[in-house]
Amino acid sequence: MTDGAVRNEGVLIVGAGPTGLTLAIELARRGVGVRIVDAAPAPHRESRGKGLQPRTLEVLEDVGITGRALATGTTRLPFRKYFDGARVNDTDPFADARPTPDAPYERGVLIGQWQVEKLLRERLAEFGVAVEGGTEVTGFEQDEDGVTAVLADGGRIRAGYLVGCDGGRSRVRKAMGVRFDGTTDATQSMVVGDVEAEGISRDVWHQWFASDGSGVMLCPMPGTNSFQFQAGPELDANGDPLPPSLESFQRIFDRYAQVPGVTLTDPTWLSLWRVNVRMVDRMRVGRVLLAGDAAHIHPIAGGLGMNTGIQDAYNLGWKLALATTGRAGPALLDTYEEERLPVAAWTLGITTELYARVREAVREPGTGVEAAAPPPMGTGYRWSSLAAPATTGDPGVLRPGDRAPDAPCLDASGNPVRLFEVYADPRFTLLGFGAGGAEVADAVGKLAIEHEDLVQAFTVTDGEAGEPGDLHDHEGHARRAYGLTASTPAPVPALVLIRPDNHVALLTQDPTEIASYLSQITTFPPKE
Repeated sequence: MTDGAVRNEGVLIVGAGPTGLTLAIELARRGVGVRIVDAAPAPHRESRGKGLQPRTLEVLEDVGITGRALATGTTRLPFRKYFDGARVNDTDPFADARPTPDAPYERGVLIGQWQVEKLLRERLAEFGVAVEGGTEVTGFEQDEDGVTAVLADGGRIRAGYLVGCDGGRSRVRKAMGVRFDGTTDATQSMVVGDVEAEGISRDVWHQWFASDGSGVMLCPMPGTNSFQFQAGPELDANGDPLPPSLESFQRIFDRYAQVPGVTLTDPTWLSLWRVNVRMVDRMRVGRVLLAGDAAHIHPIAGGLGMNTGIQDAYNLGWKLALATTGRAGPALLDTYEEERLPVAAWTLGITTELYARVREAVREPGTGVEAAAPPPMGTGYRWSSLAAPATTGDPGVLRPGDRAPDAPCLDASGNPVRLFEVYADPRFTLLGFGAGGAEVADAVGKLAIEHEDLVQAFTVTDGEAGEPGDLHDHEGHARRAYGLTASTPAPVPALVLIRPDNHVALLTQDPTEIASYLSQITTFPPKE
């Protein structure tokens, strides 16, 4: 709530879903004053988007909650398909997936959205920040120095920047006046909710389908007694969807599951969902930005909505922190839209295709919904102005803008440490590869001193612990992941600069290029 006074905060975040909470953590851990408000008076307990993809787990490891998410959810839940009441098969589309040194998460985790939000709130509280529930932003005014948010109770909040993370019906987006292009298909809809069901096993995701193309799915939600229910809705005489209810859920279940004696009970969430495919034409207007569903909404297939929003926040957080603290010009924020709008467009296309594949899968007795398993996310930003010009067109060669790979190493004391752990520092990370060479160590040391507030630096040797160097690539995984092998046809770059959101910024042999790049970040030029 507010006392009606205008208070000056660094960043005001509107909306405390996964996107807003991730952004708040990213700002708070960089020492930025942040205030996060939500119109709802209390957190919900709805499963909603129920999966975190491998790339999102990498992001959330940096944020600080992946271990907790893995302990709360499950990474292994087979799909059990039935057709016209008969069991067809049990499948696990990721059964053969294995972690690799450069990609530690080989599969996603099934976890309710409310549980993800709970973990994020707990992490945010570790920085002394709490969500202000029951605080509804109805509009805003902005000037050269900041933004004043107008609240439903007449109060006002002053901030340097405002970020709308307030969902598909975003009031912030509407007040910005940006376009929200796309379609809403009222003919394609689904009822979804959380219910309990005695007598149904919880060790598989049940998917009952029928020859008429309809069906029902029950997915057991880890850490609860609930299942997420998904089905096509019942229709009225005009062919319009009826409002969801426990009674209609029971009728749909009885019709398609054909499992006598099972009663659905204790509904905690009932919703009617329609196919929406929309995105904004701009993610920033002055000091106001959009992220997550406020900027792009997707078909439900693949669970990419929550994942894309979290990755929006991860991309924006470090840039907004530098702009807010004055260590970079506001023009750096233009790269947020430059990088994330194409990803949103790609994701919209992918989720639309996935939804079509799901609808087709239910018609084929031998095909499971696993045929629509989502593609990997985290495609990188090779097109970005923050990525140095590409030196090769080979997609298999690591280039600026790509996701930075992980690798197991040893620290100077011989203790195991992964590169992802090293990258968890909120600054840029500079890796200087070399066999303990004085030239590499000297270059890395000078850059670390000159740009201490912006970069942390490490020398990486290919020997065992005890030799000179901050990190020891004792098994060669880091060198292979970053293309620094004896078979590399081009001159081997010795310096690798990693962005705070764990993407490759620059690969070079010239320390002056690193210094120039870091200076560009602090004085980022506006668009021409």
